Amino acid sequence: MAEHTTINKIAGFVGQVVYLQGWLQNRTDKGKLQFLTLRDGTGVIQCVAFHKNLSPEAFEAARRLTMESSFTVTGTVRADPRAPGGYEIDVQDLSVVQQAQEYPITAKEHGVDFLMDRRHLWLRSPREHAILLVRATVIKAIRDWLDSHGFVNLDTPILTPAACEGTTTLFETDYFGEHAYLSQSGQLYNEATAMAFGKVYCFGPTFRAEKSKTRRHLIEFWMVEPEMAYADLDECMRVEEEFVSYIVQTVLRERAAELQTLGRDTTRLQQITPPFPRITYTEAVEILNQEGVEITWGDDFGAPHETALAEHFPKPVFVHRYPAQCKAFYMEEDPTDPKLSLSVDLLAPEGYGEIIGGGQRTASLELLERRLKEHNLPREAFEWYLDLRRYGSVYHSGFGLGLERTVTWLTGIEHIRETIPFPRTLGRIYP
Repeated sequence: MAEHTTINKIAGFVGQVVYLQGWLQNRTDKGKLQFLTLRDGTGVIQCVAFHKNLSPEAFEAARRLTMESSFTVTGTVRADPRAPGGYEIDVQDLSVVQQAQEYPITAKEHGVDFLMDRRHLWLRSPREHAILLVRATVIKAIRDWLDSHGFVNLDTPILTPAACEGTTTLFETDYFGEHAYLSQSGQLYNEATAMAFGKVYCFGPTFRAEKSKTRRHLIEFWMVEPEMAYADLDECMRVEEEFVSYIVQTVLRERAAELQTLGRDTTRLQQITPPFPRITYTEAVEILNQEGVEITWGDDFGAPHETALAEHFPKPVFVHRYPAQCKAFYMEEDPTDPKLSLSVDLLAPEGYGEIIGGGQRTASLELLERRLKEHNLPREAFEWYLDLRRYGSVYHSGFGLGLERTVTWLTGIEHIRETIPFPRTLGRIYP
């Protein structure tokens, strides 16, 4: 009786007869020998079909298999260091589930638009498979660390009545005759739940209507946003560096094979442990000007600035205390200089830019009311948010980590679009 199993567990079945289900990744025709590469989502394995070991019908089916045909095999597991993954299946029986039509993605070079139009099929390639397995591990590491450090996962709305990050990047929709917007961030709602639970996080899709075609931007992306009551800017940075270090080390440990498939040099990733370097925004501007990367104090950083700054450090670097004019209305002001905000960005090394934005939120009702006026935001939409400063306001802080930017950095790939199964970019909403 064949044991039904999956390829990732095959090492435990050497010498035994197993039953596998999957798809054909590759076939090499040697006449009376057919070498079939079966993938089942957990891995790949070579299946050796010898005409003497199968019925004529089963062998003919093996010989006629086309790329991405779905099929099942029954056979004996054999250890072989020459085989992919170190194991082979000596096929005893084979059954075709569906004979695939001519597969459009071949071994030849394809353009990005061609592949993106066929993203539903491109996901099956070894490269995309590896990237998305890293993504899955990052998601699990995020939840594991937060759940084990006292954070409570509380969901926040996707439809909101007001902006969080700025009115120019909102997706507007009709909500039974009222204006509503797709969420840019769950942070404001996190602040409410943090006042009830202490330490919280939300984790889900966010939307920015940014007309940007850079390799770092998506229209729809996932973000995890922890928020902490009674936490100042220094505590926020301490949590961030421990959090990010755990994610990196988990990926190195659990996805070494996938990183190798991607050709990722992990030398610098191995150094990602606390503490991370910290510089002020003012110090950052001085470094940039010394390097010949022009920027005026008060301007926000773009991708070239972030890349140039990160080159000075072997680990992610904190840049804190940006000018208040650069940051959102809810940031706390620096008590030593009201022109500065108690904000912080975390810049990844190797040219991958900002992966975290956060800081300390204002606890003052008066300051928040003034900031709403300065940013021309409708007070009526934020009355509930102002209530948080009326009833037991405390200093608090939090941050948002962009999942796809983090995966881009960890995998070492060029463009963020490959880090989500179905990317939404400027001009692309298909498939």
